Formats: sequence, structure tokens, C-alpha cells
Amino acid sequence: MNTARARTATALAIALAVVSGTVSAATAAGTGAVRADIRADVNRDGTVDVTGDSDIAGKTTWSSGRGAIFLPNLGDKQQRCKTRTADGRWLTNARLQACNDAQGNVVRAPEYLAPLRTAPAGNVSDTATGSLRLVGAGKSKVRPFLKRGDAWTYVTDTTRLTAAELRAGLQLGLDGRDVIREDWDGRITVRLTVTDGDRTSTDEVMLRAAPVLTHHHLQRTERALVVDGNRNDPNQRKFAREFAKEVRKAGIAKPTYEFKDGSDIWAQDFIEPGYVSMPGPGGKPRVLRMMIRSAQMDRDAGKQVFEMRGPGVGAVQINKGRFNDQADQINSTGNLETIPPYARNDKSYPAGRIITGRHGSRLPAHTGFLKAQQAQDPLMLDTGWLGVGHVDEFVQFLPADTPRGWKIGIADPEGALALLRKAQRDGHGHAKVFSIPRSYAQGRIPTIDQALSDRQFLKDNAYAARKIKENLELLKRETGVTDAEIVKIPAMFESGGFGGVPGAQDRPVIAYYPGAVNGVVLTPTTYAAPKQWGPVVNGKDILAEAVTKAYAKVGMRVRYLDDWRTHHVSAGEVHCGTNTIRAAGTAWWSSPK
Repeated sequence: MNTARARTATALAIALAVVSGTVSAATAAGTGAVRADIRADVNRDGTVDVTGDSDIAGKTTWSSGRGAIFLPNLGDKQQRCKTRTADGRWLTNARLQACNDAQGNVVRAPEYLAPLRTAPAGNVSDTATGSLRLVGAGKSKVRPFLKRGDAWTYVTDTTRLTAAELRAGLQLGLDGRDVIREDWDGRITVRLTVTDGDRTSTDEVMLRAAPVLTHHHLQRTERALVVDGNRNDPNQRKFAREFAKEVRKAGIAKPTYEFKDGSDIWAQDFIEPGYVSMPGPGGKPRVLRMMIRSAQMDRDAGKQVFEMRGPGVGAVQINKGRFNDQADQINSTGNLETIPPYARNDKSYPAGRIITGRHGSRLPAHTGFLKAQQAQDPLMLDTGWLGVGHVDEFVQFLPADTPRGWKIGIADPEGALALLRKAQRDGHGHAKVFSIPRSYAQGRIPTIDQALSDRQFLKDNAYAARKIKENLELLKRETGVTDAEIVKIPAMFESGGFGGVPGAQDRPVIAYYPGAVNGVVLTPTTYAAPKQWGPVVNGKDILAEAVTKAYAKVGMRVRYLDDWRTHHVSAGEVHCGTNTIRAAGTAWWSSPK
């Protein structure tokens, strides 16, 4: 073999060895071969390794266990984004969505750039050049930057990398202009090309946008949300103040955030607090809050998510769905809750798993967006039997001191009926079924005897019990939860509301008593529930007593809030009228313990 052929063969062997991680960058540089070498945080330790080989293997692919992550940089660090015109009118949906830190080609929040590096190419000549190119369907949704001195420069296909930069190694950053949606899976490839005379080398690394995730109840509450009733609604103002008081008592330090649009008091339904995150230095995830507007583009209250946008807080619209028809309640985010982390068979949900409700064959408008995130695969429950049709009306997930870490709280019509029947047997059938003040009543309040003799009422609760059991069986199959991990919360239902599946034989139902399951997990030991106003027997509300005992089984103390005139009479409860922003420091890319 002559010298030239031997040199070529050696260079090829070393280049292949570098890719496999068996030869260092310094060894390759000593051969005189041109070698492009771009790396990202493939092993997810928060740094990019350009001296060793920890970020080499698998860098051109992406999987749940390995692959670099970047963030959709949709915050507003400089708080420059407006939400209203000079005369106070909302900006259009398009204008609201367009303004954020990833608008244009300027770095406004460099702390949310995903780091990339190139290994120093010390052997290139002074005439060598390099280039970077985005490859993939989402290249218009991603922004690459190069650090030159103290400034970040936006990189295009025509940006030329100098020989000096290649020798020193490049410091790069990447972020997203938008979140993952149905038209893009979030994956992008960054290709580095190095040319030196007639020699050219290319290298690639793949990254994926962090999915938009929703919170679950094992995450600590950092801030609560509620709607200020304004001066026109003293009942709502009182509710907001009482809720904020309970939040403080629970030890939540941040003041309760109050939405100002008092015409829409359903803080659970027009916003879903979420987040995106990626590995950061020292193993601490880098988190960007993401306030999700309900998929109801004609619901003005949802535009308030953009008023929350700021440093470290982004906002996102699901650009489909309506609110102007009563049937469009299916698209509210009260119809979106999250099962805490679990693993079942060969599937793992380290960030938890979403539940949402279908009405017959009709799915919520947010379904496609949630599935596109490829992280919390939505489990579809049946909520078409409810007058409003939201999952939060009958099921919740409660922190618990168990190996799983949580239990299912489920509405229990049979348990509530058993309470009334026992009171009747004990000679209290004459007691009023509600203990509300006279000023709350709209008509005569029935007695326990009258309620239990109402055939339609009994039929409504038998229907509700059957549908709840069907949903619970699905949850048990999907999660592996046993009967011992189910907490039954007394509840009753009656015909009413405006939802339901067209053509169904049974009439849709709403909560008869304020639905206790439709409350707020403030801490692992504090639960805010609607005041029950159940029958008073021997001076005690027997329904409230039963609810209190049920939550005590998971170590939770119940704090009752009167929501009868604010939310209950409109087929909602405390949960429907409030919301929570929770801790997001756990890595979603890790498997649950």
C-alpha cells in the first residue's frame, strides 16, 4: 500500500471510530482529516460534552430515553407584548399569539436556548469554511443562533463559519418559535458542514421540542387562580376573597392571582396552566411556564392567558374549537385533568397522563393538540351523560401515602343515597334535604322522604352511578388501580344542564348537592371543597360529615367554601371556578420510581 492510500485509509478508519465514540476529537485532529462534529445535550445531563463521548451515541435520532431537547421560547422577558388596543379592546387572536420572545430573529431570553457545541477542528486551513442548516419539516418553527463575542447571531443557510471559529469550536443555541402541534412532531436536525479545499465533512444532531405538559396533584401548588367578581357581583367577590384566604391558610405563599373579567367566572375552564422543560446545568430542569388557552377561540376570557405572559411565562392557543354554543362546553379545560405519574405493563407516564371526556363520538377540540405532544397520551372517558360534560364533575386524583403515591377520588351516588336512607330509617325523613338559607332557595325545599320517593330522582342517580362505574373500570384497567386505592366521595345528581349525547335515552345530569369531588387539592393535607348544605340531623350536616371522613382516609383536611350562589346554581363548583399553577421541577424525561 502506498503512503497516500495508507493515509486515506487511516483517516477513514479514525473518522468512523470518532462517530462510534472510540477515538477522541484530539486524536482525529492529529490525522489531518477534515471532520465536522456537532453535539447537543443528548444524554440530558444539562451540558454538552465536546471532549468526551457521552453525547455522541444516538445523536442523530431521538427517543424517550435519549436525545437533546429544546424549548418553545414563548415568554415575554421584556414585557413588551400588548394585549389590548389604546381604547381597551382585545387584540385579535392572531396578534396575541404572534408576540413572544421567539418573535423575529432576535435573542430576547438566551437562558431558554438549548445549547449546542462543535468540537474544535484544529487541523483546518485558513481557507476552511463551515455552514449550518436545519433539516426537517419543522425548520420554519426553529431558530438557530451562533454566539460571536457577547452577541447571539441568527444563523441562516448563508451564514459562513470562519476557520478561526471552526478551530475554536462553536457555541450555538436553539429555540422554538411555537409549541408542538398536529402538523409537526417537534423534531429537527441541525447539520454542520465543514469544507477545506476539496475536502468536505458533514455531521448532524437531532433535537426535539419539549412537549407542553399539564400539572397533576402530586406537584406542589405554587399559586392559585380565581376570578375577581368586580363590584357588580358581590357574591363572586366574596367567594374569591374566601378562596384566597384558604389558600393562605394552606401555606401557599404567593398571593392568589385574580382574573379581572368577572363576566366569566370559570377559571378552570378557560385556562389550563402547563409548562415545558429541558435539562439544565446541575441536573435542575430549565422550566418555562406555558398557559394554555381553552380551545374556544370565541371565548374572550381565554385571552387573559396572554396577560399572564411575562418573564418565564408563555401562553399558547389551541387554534380550533368554539364556545358560543352550549354543546361546546366539551372544549373547556375543566374537561381536562391529569392522572399522576404511573407505569402500567410496558407503558410509562413519568409526567402523568391526561384524561378528557368525549360526548358520544364527539371529541374535545383539544384532543389533537394533546396527542401531538407525545407525552401524556390522553385517556378518553365518557362524560356525555353529564349536563355540562366535564371530567372534573365526578373524578379526581388525590395524593396518598401509598407505593403509588395517589388514589382515585370518585363521586359516589349510591353512598349518598345510603346516607339519606339511613336518616329516613332513623326517623329523620321529615328533615329538609338541603340546609341552605331561605334566601338561597328557589321554591320549596323537599324533605328526605320526598326526595327518596321521587322516581325520576332515583333514576337519575342510578344512571349516574352506572356511568361512573363504567368510567372507573376503564381507569382501573389503564392504571392498575385497585379497589383499595379508590376513595368514594358521597354525591348526588339530578336531571338538568345543557349537554348530553343527542338521542340518548337517559337525560343528562348535574350535581344535586354541591359536588365535593369538584374541589381543589391545595396541598397533600388540605382540600378545598364546596360547602355541602346537606340534611341536618341532630345538629350536624350528615353529608358534610361523610365527605370529611372520606377525605380523611387519605390524610386530607377539608376546608369548605360556600359556592351555592356563585357556581353551584350554574352547574359548577369550587374547582370549576378556580385553578392552580404547580411545581414543575421534575424531569418528564425520567421514568417514575
